[in-house]
Amino acid sequence: MHLWKHFITITRHRHIVIAHCFKAGIFWQGLRHDLSKYSPTEFIPGIKCYMGDKSPNEKERELYGFSRAWLHHQGRNKHHFEYWVDYNPALGRKEPIQMPTRYLIEMFCDRVAASKIYYGSDYDEGKPFAYFDRGRKRRWMHEETSRQLEELLIMLRDKGEKETFSYIKHVVKKEGKKDKAHWK
Repeated sequence: MHLWKHFITITRHRHIVIAHCFKAGIFWQGLRHDLSKYSPTEFIPGIKCYMGDKSPNEKERELYGFSRAWLHHQGRNKHHFEYWVDYNPALGRKEPIQMPTRYLIEMFCDRVAASKIYYGSDYDEGKPFAYFDRGRKRRWMHEETSRQLEELLIMLRDKGEKETFSYIKHVVKKEGKKDKAHWK
């Protein structure tokens, strides 16, 4: 078991997300990022399935066919698009709904931080987009949320972190605040 290594990994990730959220203008939200990872439901499988170069949820899925830790995590953390799926009575089925802007921004920060942690010294600003693009066919995300995230990841790849976070803070966040329902 890798108690210390897992603790260090999730804490480093969280600290990077906090720094990114500060740059994006959502500092207080960043302080609450991923606290559920320290709960026994997520932390214990993380220790048992620790791999270092990818999420322990992948190993837990390999072992059991699903990840109880991931199900717990996505149901408590609004920065995951999987959280934003609801029943549509008009269609008689579940479907993804558009993420509020504040959580879209946090999701961007989370994805960049995860790439930095898992790629380590191989990280470059194109890696978060490449990872996003590889999962395109199996992802069930609201079309507009996907478009917005892709736009930010491409901007990161092409224009760099400084310009992308400035754009998020001064444009995306302000545009999102115009829709009060999406900022709550």
